[in-house]
Amino acid sequence: MENYNKLRRPPKTALRQIKGGRLSGKTDISPQWRYEIMTEVYGECGIGWKFKIERVWTEPGTEGVVFAFAQIGLQIRIEGEWSEPIPGVGGHQMVVKEKAGLYNNDEAFKMAVTDALGTAMKMLGVAADIYSGLWDGSKYTDSKPAKTETKKETPPGPFEEMLGKFIKAKEVLKKKTGSDEVYYAALDTLEVKHANKIKKVSDGNKLLAEFRTFLTPKKEEKEEEIPY
Repeated sequence: MENYNKLRRPPKTALRQIKGGRLSGKTDISPQWRYEIMTEVYGECGIGWKFKIERVWTEPGTEGVVFAFAQIGLQIRIEGEWSEPIPGVGGHQMVVKEKAGLYNNDEAFKMAVTDALGTAMKMLGVAADIYSGLWDGSKYTDSKPAKTETKKETPPGPFEEMLGKFIKAKEVLKKKTGSDEVYYAALDTLEVKHANKIKKVSDGNKLLAEFRTFLTPKKEEKEEEIPY
């Protein structure tokens, strides 16, 4: 399946949605992409892969329409050995009925050969995902949406953790104490308690200095200045 998987998915630039006619809504695959991907996987045409036109013929249709058909044999070369011919039959209208009447298409056999090559290459996996119905006209339906990386929140450091606990405890004290004297006395005890905890963690002296700086009231602050 190694080569098959290399051939199976055409890029969006190699695809075109057919508009109008009996094939409206289907997907047209660029023949040039087919040749490019075959060259990429097997080597140059004539060296790594080749084909032989085995037969061309015409068949009459209704109301004057004539079809041109081609049968080819496609071969690939692996480890110096040529494969058995892979058959492919393709066709196109040589005489086309239009509103103005019948129109002769002088490229009908060339287009039939191109169609036959696509049929044979399909056996090797070329554009397999299109034939499997995995293309909806704008994207491959089995494609998984790109994962969006979510930023992991940095866990709080020792200082931030202690500071958070202190602030919560301070709010509780404010509600439970009835006077400023009791509040500040309890706050003194709380600061000593958290300072002792901070000393136990890594870089304790530095963190303790930051903690005391936080507790030191700024000059412009007027509300609830803490006397330390």
